This record gives sequence, C-alpha cells and structure tokens, in this order.
Amino acid sequence: MKNTFLVVVISILLFSCNSDTTTINFYKSHEPKKSETPFSDIVQVGNLYFLSGQVGMDHTTRTLVDGGIKAETKQTLENIKAVLKHHNMGMDNVVKCTVILSDINDFSAFNKVYKTYFPQKPARTTFAAKGLAVGAKIEIECIAAKK
Repeated sequence: MKNTFLVVVISILLFSCNSDTTTINFYKSHEPKKSETPFSDIVQVGNLYFLSGQVGMDHTTRTLVDGGIKAETKQTLENIKAVLKHHNMGMDNVVKCTVILSDINDFSAFNKVYKTYFPQKPARTTFAAKGLAVGAKIEIECIAAKK
C-alpha cells in the first residue's frame, strides 16, 4: 500500500510540474504555537499543495477534542480547511486524502462525517495503525491542487 501511494505521488509530481519553472515552497504554519515544529503544514510544488497530517486537535487549547471518532474527524477536517483557507483554497481543491484510523472499526462513523466535507469525492486511501500522535483516533493528510 505504501509503495502504491509513493508511485502515485511521484507520478503526480512528474506529470503536473514543468521542471523549467517549478519551485518548491515550504510554508511556515499559520498557527503561532506550531512555529517550532520540525515540518511544514503545507508544501507547494507547482500547483500542488501537500498538507501534513492533521489530527482532531483544537488548536486553541492544543488538546484533542472530546466526543470520539466523529468529533475528532470533524475537527481534523476543520483543521485541514483552515490550512487550505490560509492558502486561498477550499475543500474542493483536495484531490487525494490518506486517512489513518487507530481502529478500523471506526471506519463507518468516520466515513459519515468525511462525506459531508468532500462531495467531489477525492481519491482516498484508508487504513488503520496503532499509536497515532497525541493518542488521536484519526489522522488525515491531503494533496490539493490550485485551479
């Protein structure tokens, strides 16, 4: 699965970027409390934007929201929306999501919330893994394309 994702990302990069004019921009977080993190919230390569994974953390308190998988999914997607908005994009710019659940049994509940944010149905990979950051139930990373 990881190899397939890597091939897709490399293919997107190769076919969507003109090597003569493509620049790579590593953007600092729009959140002051994340200024010292060792990663960018979003990296731009041509017209593609690669978003770092987001979890269901309320960024005003820096704690996970209460309420289980549905509440964390909603907050995760709101966090993604905030990053996109900061770069003059919306959820309709998202073309690919990778979703990591801490428990695959949460798939149905997560999917109910997810569908309300992505009526355009971007490509998606979903899997479960143990030990997500800060004890999260879900993490989502996205690739967006500027129109």
